[in-house]
Amino acid sequence: MPDAAHIKPLTALRFFAAFWVVMYHYWPNLAVDGTVPGVVAKGYLGVEAFFILSGFILCHVYLTAFGEGRFGYGGFLWNRLARVYPLHLFTLAGVGLMAVAAGIAGIAVDKNMLAWDALPANLLLVQAWGFAPVSGWNHPSWSISAEWFAYLSFPAFAFVAWKLRQRPLVLLGAALLVIAGLYPAFEKLAGFSLTEATIRWGALRIVPCFFYGCALYTLWKSQDLSLRGAGIGAAFAGLLLLATVQLQAPDALIVTILGGFILSLARLAKAGSTFASQSMFVYLGEISYSTYMICIPWKILAINGAAKLLNIEGDKLPLAVWALIVAALVPLSAASYHLVEKPARDFMKSVAKRRRSAAATATVA
Repeated sequence: MPDAAHIKPLTALRFFAAFWVVMYHYWPNLAVDGTVPGVVAKGYLGVEAFFILSGFILCHVYLTAFGEGRFGYGGFLWNRLARVYPLHLFTLAGVGLMAVAAGIAGIAVDKNMLAWDALPANLLLVQAWGFAPVSGWNHPSWSISAEWFAYLSFPAFAFVAWKLRQRPLVLLGAALLVIAGLYPAFEKLAGFSLTEATIRWGALRIVPCFFYGCALYTLWKSQDLSLRGAGIGAAFAGLLLLATVQLQAPDALIVTILGGFILSLARLAKAGSTFASQSMFVYLGEISYSTYMICIPWKILAINGAAKLLNIEGDKLPLAVWALIVAALVPLSAASYHLVEKPARDFMKSVAKRRRSAAATATVA
């Protein structure tokens, strides 16, 4: 059985999901003729992969404790805040400083980068709840706001998952019905796809995926597959996912298959496979949150800097320069992880641990 903290192939998958999003955002800056490959055009669905993974992993770590009455809601929220908030603040401040520096230098930037009226919502992590007037500061943080919504409502998801843990196919069917019904209904009412929602309805965007991840976990927990069966399932799910993405199938279908691929990777780990469990892949997965959060600030800085340095009009860069900028995200993510994300997270968790120890001492005394 994989360690309760993480299932290694799913940790590794986080990096590929993050780089899927990176390709979606960076591809328009590559000086290349021709149409955008389907796998790039659908890169925004990397966010859906994170949302499904969140539901799966949080159930993996907390569902049993919730069902047995050992779940501490306050401690859970503090741990989740420690996971996402410090780097959110760091990148928000970084974007603000970049915008100020650009203004001093006389460089034009998007006015929304310093959208002061959107700052309170960003600080409170509610910018994806409809409280931010514009998409300001570090735009990718909208998904962290959506995650925060899911964290706050996790007991509701966990209650349903626990009640139906012995009937995982019923729970899975319910999750698939939510996807099948919500995606077209939302598009009809809102006029745009739910998978395009960010500060407008971004909190709703996570709901079907998070619920789907919870349902997939209960199914995974109830099943045992041979290594051969798990391998065949993973190969089939992976090929099907690649095909539907490249053919640019409807988002609801791709999200459904994406969940199946996540389940297949978890099954591989449960069956004893070491696929995608090597330390390099796991490490890249561990720094993936930094990759995701710094990708837009780095893009703004690097693309504009390279264009100015090379006297290029516009923002289309030669392949070699573009590839170097994309590749630089890996060491930059590692630096962000080790200098900001992990130390701040460990500090916040140590504060909680000291408080628990002090409370326990006071109780004994």
